[in-house]
Amino acid sequence: MKLTWLLLWVMLLGGCASNYGRYHQRNDSAPHTLPDNISQSDATPRYEAHYAASLRQYSVLGQTYTPMNADQARRYSATGQASWYGQKFHGHLTANGETYDMYQMSAAHKTLPLPSYARITNLANNKQVIVRVNDRGPFHGHRLIDVSYAAAKKLDMLKHGVTNIRLDVITVDQQGNMLVAGEPIAPPAQTKTDSNKALFIQVAALQDSHKINQIAKGLTVLYQVGAHTPAENGLYRLRLGPLADEQAANELLKRLKHDGYPNAFTLYAPQ
Repeated sequence: MKLTWLLLWVMLLGGCASNYGRYHQRNDSAPHTLPDNISQSDATPRYEAHYAASLRQYSVLGQTYTPMNADQARRYSATGQASWYGQKFHGHLTANGETYDMYQMSAAHKTLPLPSYARITNLANNKQVIVRVNDRGPFHGHRLIDVSYAAAKKLDMLKHGVTNIRLDVITVDQQGNMLVAGEPIAPPAQTKTDSNKALFIQVAALQDSHKINQIAKGLTVLYQVGAHTPAENGLYRLRLGPLADEQAANELLKRLKHDGYPNAFTLYAPQ
């Protein structure tokens, strides 16, 4: 009799656990405490081959979805609603087999090839973030994209849960050419000055030229401004500009500091 009751108890516990499927929580939530390493720097767009399985048609909750091909995705731009996902999914596998980390700049979309990169603009406050799309969703309601907790924090949408956004896909080919919604990045207008120097903002100085150039490409897309990476004494310095005037420089500097580059500063340097 004791063995019978023990078996029934184990079955009951198993049935309770299965209510949440593979997740430990019934409903999603924000983290209880924030770690020190939560990312507020954008994902850096780079060339990545699409995960083959992400191009196959699939069905969820009775709805069938057909992923975009590479050409469709390259030109994709849309407006709609974004939501965010956090603690419930943290540490679980994404649709392309990676581990979801709510503290990194990632996102889920129903039909973009995986992985993809996208610039998300919060239409309520014009704040922007670049995310790496590596998951499928959202599948409830008519939302366009689910962004990670970190991305939602940068977009200042955590209190609202859902917000109106614009999504522009960013693609980088094998030669390093970058497109935003199918269009090349327009070079900034050159600033005419009375000397050979112009106004820049220096963002970083690194010994790794590849990394500094990758960061430069991402910031060029995000802020729609030119970038220079001069080398001096073994360091590659990332400078954004030239900028039209001090007002433009101060506005950009304020955004950079808010977006995770507290050591950025203005300077005059050769063009």
